[in-house]
Amino acid sequence: MGSVRKASAWLGLVDDNDDERYYDDDYSEGTESRDAWVTDPRVKVAADVAEEKGRRIGTVTPDSFRDARAIGELFRDGVPVIMNLTAMEAGDAKRVVDFAAGLIFGLRGSIERVSTRVFLLTPADTEIINGEPAAHRTDGFFNQS
Repeated sequence: MGSVRKASAWLGLVDDNDDERYYDDDYSEGTESRDAWVTDPRVKVAADVAEEKGRRIGTVTPDSFRDARAIGELFRDGVPVIMNLTAMEAGDAKRVVDFAAGLIFGLRGSIERVSTRVFLLTPADTEIINGEPAAHRTDGFFNQS
């Protein structure tokens, strides 16, 4: 492409068809797969292993009470769920917490408040381990005294 043509294309006076020669038919519309953006095959392997060993945690940020179903389905499948209710109005958030309380009661799980309007729902076979704060540790790890 000549310099005059490049300048005209840059100014928008003519169509810039220079990039058409790089078009590849393999990337045409409709051929995109579900995992098109995954470039590293280890990502899929790690996801499969995590699902097999039960090492998954779901995060749900509902907009309304209608989204509570996603929380229930994940929890019913034995997946711990982090509920982030910060995007909801107070009335709907209370309804979702009540729903979650019934859910954990019925499936013998537990609920723990992580922060303001953020809760962790854990199935019956999951143990929550609370770490000791760093200021109270006596093993010398990062002990600056």
